[in-house]
Amino acid sequence: MTQVLVITGPTASGKSQLAYELAEEVPLEVISVDSAQVYRGFDIGSAKPDAEQQRKVRHHLIDIRDASNPYSAADFRADAVMLIEEILSRQRLPVLVGGSMLYIKALRDGIANLPAADPAIRSELIEEAEQYGWTSLHDRLKKIDPQAASRIKAADKQRLQRALEVHRLTGQPMSQLLQQGNQPCPFELTEIAIIPSDRKMLHLRIAERFDQMLARGLIDEVINIRAMPGIDPELPALKAVGYRQVWNYLEGQFNFDEMRQRAIAATRQLAKRQYTWLRSWPDLAVLDKPNLAEVLKIVGPASI
Repeated sequence: MTQVLVITGPTASGKSQLAYELAEEVPLEVISVDSAQVYRGFDIGSAKPDAEQQRKVRHHLIDIRDASNPYSAADFRADAVMLIEEILSRQRLPVLVGGSMLYIKALRDGIANLPAADPAIRSELIEEAEQYGWTSLHDRLKKIDPQAASRIKAADKQRLQRALEVHRLTGQPMSQLLQQGNQPCPFELTEIAIIPSDRKMLHLRIAERFDQMLARGLIDEVINIRAMPGIDPELPALKAVGYRQVWNYLEGQFNFDEMRQRAIAATRQLAKRQYTWLRSWPDLAVLDKPNLAEVLKIVGPASI
């Protein structure tokens, strides 16, 4: 019996289409596992399901935040647990679909209960960075949390700021807190990954999909995003592949052709990281390509 289904895999592997095909056979609702689709206005570049797809299949965790209000793996876990309970109560199958691996890991393995962001402390840290430099803050992190400092580069302002903020709020190293209090998933997860063996074909699909995004108006979408209140290029949403490169293109950092090549290369690198995550994933059912018949065998007749 499948209580909760996860469909994951590298970008452009066909996860969403497989979920829509499954919806023709099984009463289900989709929980998006995508760190860009949560943000309003990030539609084309995140391959967000359109209005017709959302009409046919009920979706969750789409368009729930402004980009100026970052969404974390901890937020996802709390929301996903609540949504899974609600979907099961409606006698439907919760299907988590997407490739944000940290989100899936947070749901499956749990996540430490870190304190909420403190705007006053964040402002203080930014002021200190402006006065002394981010390298100075990184040196401070080396002293209070060497384990975190080994993972976080001085140029990674957001994560560096968060590690120092957590220490100031709790008096404990963030790396230590991350090792404490993790709670396993309260549901039985059946995890399926589409992992294409033909990398060249996947790379072709990645390039084709980005060209389709450009044709549909991705550049205009980023222009609109730049006009949103509170938008900053350092926000997590603007670090998503595609968006970051188009933003830099609009800043005049490189021409259109270079922007396109950089975006495609960054998406290939994302797929490579997703492959690496999935190779170490335990209890994972692997498909070489979307295959509804195989999924139905895995899900089983008593899926809700």
